[in-house]
Amino acid sequence: MKASLSTRCVHAGEIADAHGSPHTPVYTTTTFKFASTAELLDVVDGRKAGSLYTRYGLNPTVASLEAKLASLEEAEAAWAFCSGMAAGAALFLTHGRKGIVCLGDAYGGTLELLESQLPQLGISTHLLLGNDLDRLDALLAQGIGLVFFETPTNPTLEIFDIRQIADLAHARGALVAIDNTFASPVNQQPLALGADLAVHSCTKYLGGHSDLTAGALMGSKELLAPVWNWRKNLGSMIAPEIAAQLARSIRTLPVRVRQQNATAQAVADALQRHPCIARVLYPGLPDFPGHALAKKQMSGFGGMLTIEVKGGGTAATAVADRLKLFALAPSLGGVESLVTQPCTTTHHGLPPEERTRRGISDAMLRLSIGLEDAADLIADLNQALG
Repeated sequence: MKASLSTRCVHAGEIADAHGSPHTPVYTTTTFKFASTAELLDVVDGRKAGSLYTRYGLNPTVASLEAKLASLEEAEAAWAFCSGMAAGAALFLTHGRKGIVCLGDAYGGTLELLESQLPQLGISTHLLLGNDLDRLDALLAQGIGLVFFETPTNPTLEIFDIRQIADLAHARGALVAIDNTFASPVNQQPLALGADLAVHSCTKYLGGHSDLTAGALMGSKELLAPVWNWRKNLGSMIAPEIAAQLARSIRTLPVRVRQQNATAQAVADALQRHPCIARVLYPGLPDFPGHALAKKQMSGFGGMLTIEVKGGGTAATAVADRLKLFALAPSLGGVESLVTQPCTTTHHGLPPEERTRRGISDAMLRLSIGLEDAADLIADLNQALG
């Protein structure tokens, strides 16, 4: 019988500890000794699984975490990284050499990497907005090897049809990788919908407590195998201490995310009726443009929503500054609620005209809903909106 996600979050990947610990211990060891050269070579050459050197990922704590991460997305394998950007960079360097198409909005650091840095290495990148999807097939026909996108996107929560895009890309011989950070595996399973790879900033929902930085890449063993050396030689391995901390957090992932889903829905419903709000972007609202698609491919609508405050950027800044329960801070997915103005943080590096082109106005506030009571969060927003 296949175990449910909640059960896998607790039990997947845990190793049998000689002293009876219910969870994998933290092996802070950098290197591991062998009884003979023959045994060492068995591990070095891949004939036997084993521990060798932590920077390579051959560490019991890291291996245990990776089995748990793979289970989250029902993938054959997973690699853990020191950050989400490290995971994304390894993905692009491995599978983006034939060119990359990025669809829709994405985290500002990802856009900077794609638009400014990868082209310096001779990797062609193409950034298409959601209303440019009709151009995708023509680009793929040129031999582009990787289609990458977030869904929901950051910060406009745009929803892309994973299965439709995967079918189109596969017909042209391209791979599809999805940043599943915003949704989390609790709300969305990209690989089951046809994607080849899933990437996460584990700093967010998987970590869930704003106390660790990590990333992950999940997919088939075949696609992950060539990523190994990029991670090893760029030194982007997760530390064993952080791996254990992340495994701890994943054990409560479904409970946290389902509560955040419910609270975010309540907050979105309340804000939609507020006279100082011009627009609420949340996939769970019936009038949200991507609601029907989100309902089809997601099992929950997530803990992220974006609001547009009447009065423009100055008014939005004033609201952010007046909030008391919502901490004014970047990042997302933690147990505490956060507010950020994308034009000052996540997308500050984009020129104003590019933010406008992407529909990211200065009046937008992105809310990451935590585990506080919904009524308290709504009251805080009401007093800040004045």
